[in-house]
Parts: sequence; structure tokens; C-alpha cells
Amino acid sequence: MNALYNLALCPTSCSHSTPKHNTKWKTEVNGTATVALEGKALSRASSVTGKQRRIVSAASVTELTRVSETKGRQNIPTEKQLVDPFRQGIITEGGVRYRQTVVIRSYEVGADKTATLESILNLLQETALNHVWVSGLLGDGFGATHGMVRNNLIWVVTRMQVQVDEYPIWGEVMEVDTWVGASGKNGMRRDWLIRSDVTGEVLVRATSTWVMMNQQTRRLSKMPEVVRAEISPWFIENKAFEEEIPEKIYKLDTNAKFTNSNLKPKRSDLDMNHHVNNVKYVNWMLETIPHKFLENYQLTRMTLEYRRECSSSDVVESLCKPEEERFEERHQDRNVDNGDSLASALFQDGNHSKSFKAYTHLLQITGDKESEEIVRGRTIWRRKL
Repeated sequence: MNALYNLALCPTSCSHSTPKHNTKWKTEVNGTATVALEGKALSRASSVTGKQRRIVSAASVTELTRVSETKGRQNIPTEKQLVDPFRQGIITEGGVRYRQTVVIRSYEVGADKTATLESILNLLQETALNHVWVSGLLGDGFGATHGMVRNNLIWVVTRMQVQVDEYPIWGEVMEVDTWVGASGKNGMRRDWLIRSDVTGEVLVRATSTWVMMNQQTRRLSKMPEVVRAEISPWFIENKAFEEEIPEKIYKLDTNAKFTNSNLKPKRSDLDMNHHVNNVKYVNWMLETIPHKFLENYQLTRMTLEYRRECSSSDVVESLCKPEEERFEERHQDRNVDNGDSLASALFQDGNHSKSFKAYTHLLQITGDKESEEIVRGRTIWRRKL
């Protein structure tokens, strides 16, 4: 089995006390604007000027004091925090689920004023790391817990799925929920839901599977009991969406219809673990698709299978091929009543081949030796309205 690496959308969490659902956090600005939190979501003051004065409950005061007592510019919490006012984040659902309020900024959208896929993936990564941050378990690493640091372990993603029902728009306020659960004996699953703060509608769903790798040997590792004890109290069974039978992604050969060769990572493409970041992989994959196709279609679902890591010295080739088969053959066994709105749309549409298209992707390292797979992928595209 080839190594399955690359770190980007980090998971983790921890235990500690259960939050009080009536925890309140308020902000007064010049004695006027007020923001309140009731263990559900952070509201925002419409305009903030002048010096802020925060009024918090006794529980929140204790949490903020613990953060301020930590040393260094980062102020990483050493104990679980129920409220993160600096990131507009809170812990919900019995003290294990993280929710953050975000706004789509101008540099996160494309020409159509909707969030780019790159921005969405970065948002998933950021909220996952913030979840680890407030857990009190963040050690010296990209989402690694204290137990992982002591055992020289890091997280690596093996599989990821993202489903975009509707792209967030510029200036839109959203709530991002993320949580973790068990995946087999030695893995972890992390899920996300992105909702519109105004309508409550789910815009994006995502799920991912993670395992541990020894940072020195670059080999996959079993989960040490000390790490299991740290993260298992945070596990919940909820899933962003079901996948009863994981779809198989076939390997492309060198006869793929579209190819983009001689891709070289830049220094800015590396993450804190000195890997090429997951988002860069996706950019390489999508840039191989013809521009004319992208003018008429919008990505609605993506599945990625990671095979090995990519370093700064590697030369990468991106291959892709359009799928010609009809979609009902792939989706006939999918349960369309389990929240999978894409599958439902496929069956409701009378002409699948015109409304939806799919591509198979492959990123591989090229060189003197035989090519080595980095990522296999499959993307599904919906015709733009």
C-alpha cells in the first residue's frame, strides 16, 4: 500500500468539562452596540468603532484569563475553552463540536463574486485548526496534539469529499460547524457543514479521513493510547453526508486527454509540516481542465484519494480525462434521501449527460524513475444557470 500523505485540513480535539449552554458573551461599543452569545452562535455588531469593552459571564472570564496567562505571542490555550471571541468561535453540542462565524471577504471570491473553491478549502482547514486550538490540546505542529508531539507524529489525510450545493457570495455571513469521529481503529474522521447565517441553508458539506505518520520515518503509525485518550472524548457519530459504498477512482494512464506537466512547488506552497499544501493539489488538478468547459460548468462535488506526499523538490504532472458514461449508472445505488442533494438532483434532472459532467484526475511525480501517484481525484460539475 502506497503512503497516503499530505497534511492540510487538520483534525483533533480533547476532553475536559462540559459547557454550560447559557454561557453569554457580550460586547459593548461606546455604550451602544451589543453582541450576545447563548451557547448557540455568535452574533455580530453591525458597526464597531472606538475602544471595545467586553462583558462576560464568570465562566467566560475564567476561560479568557486562562488564555491570557499563557506565554508567547500565540497564546495557545492549555485547557479547553468554551468561547473564542477573537475568532468568533464557540464549542457546542455537549462540548465537542466547534462553530465559527465567518464573512466572505473580497480576496476570497472570483470574477462572479462567489467564493472560490480554494477559499472554501482554506476555510475548512482554518476552522479545523481553530477547533484544535480551543481544545487545549494543540502542540508544536500543524494540528498535532501534545501526545502526538511526544511520539513524533503528524496527521495525514487519506481521503476527502467536498460537496458544494451553492457557493457563498461576497460579504455573506456564514456559520461553519466542524467535528471529529472515529474511523476504524487508528483513523479519525473530520466533517464540516457551512450554512448561511441568514437563511440557515447548508451551502457546503465536507468529510475527510485522517491517519498518523511518523515525522522522521515517513511511515504510517498506529494511534498511541495516549493520543486516543486525548481525542476520543471528542468523537461524535454525526456525519456531514453518508457514503454507503465509497466510489472507486480508477488510475489514469499516460493517454489522458488533458495533461499539464513540469509543475514545481513554490516555497509558498508548503505548509507548516513542509508538505505541499492540499489546496495546491486541487489547483493543479483543476487548472488542467479546459477553460472553455469552466466557463459553462461549476464544480459541485469532489472526491480525493491521497497516495503519498509531495516535497518541494518534486516535479509533478497533472492528468485529467472527461467521463463519458451516464451518471445514473454510478448513482443508481445511492440513497437520495440521506441528505445527498447532488444525488437527488441527478435523478430529478431528465437529461443527466447535459446538466452534469465528470472528470477523473491524477497527480503524479515524474522523473527518472517510474512515476509515483500523489492524488487520485474525481470531480462532478453542474451546468451554470
